[in-house]
Amino acid sequence: AVVALSGKREAYYTDYLGTPQEFVSAAKYGYLYQGQPYSWQEAQRGTPTFGIPPEAFVAFIENHDQVANTVTGARIRFLTSPGRYRAVTALLLLGPWTPLLFQGEEFGASTPFLYFSEVGDEKLREAVKKGRFEFLAQFPSAASEEVTLAVPYEIETFRRCKLDWSERERNHAFSNLHRDLIKLRHEDSRLCQQSKGRIDGAVLRSESFVLRYFDEVIDDRLLIVNLGGREELRSVPEPL
Repeated sequence: AVVALSGKREAYYTDYLGTPQEFVSAAKYGYLYQGQPYSWQEAQRGTPTFGIPPEAFVAFIENHDQVANTVTGARIRFLTSPGRYRAVTALLLLGPWTPLLFQGEEFGASTPFLYFSEVGDEKLREAVKKGRFEFLAQFPSAASEEVTLAVPYEIETFRRCKLDWSERERNHAFSNLHRDLIKLRHEDSRLCQQSKGRIDGAVLRSESFVLRYFDEVIDDRLLIVNLGGREELRSVPEPL
């Protein structure tokens, strides 16, 4: 999701393309790496997940690691377009997995989330700072002269990360989007009981795909996601 939304493929994002096929595979199998070679670590990664129910997998657009590792602590919605962000949010909340929302994501929090750590020992504080800066060196974007890394143990670093709760009242568009999607997920049996049904997916175009939720009692559900430009599907040679 990070690669698809931001276009950045660096450090541990190197082995992802952000393509529709990856989203389809994640919906069907949970984890993408189930023993294949993983070039970033120069080793095989993961184990097979076949047969494990979809709700056993926790999926998210962002968490504390991904946000803090943007160096500036920027949330993913500021690294992409509003349309792409809404599309992936819908996928997150209507997908077969168990969705996770990172603090404030549900109301469009704009506050950053930086790496912060407070320890009493001066040497340890400096060691943590040095280790953090060395870790972020794997991201070429962090080497920019315009980027100033926040010092982990400074109190201001922590304060900048505190949520602005007034945004809950101001950002109605984000709150309503999440409420509507969660309501749909809760009320539609085809979306909330995937372990009892079946899901499949297919790529439609270079940036769009479809997930089909099968149900033997009522009509199936289609979730069509487009992360690209507007287009008319005049011809769709895809059974799903």
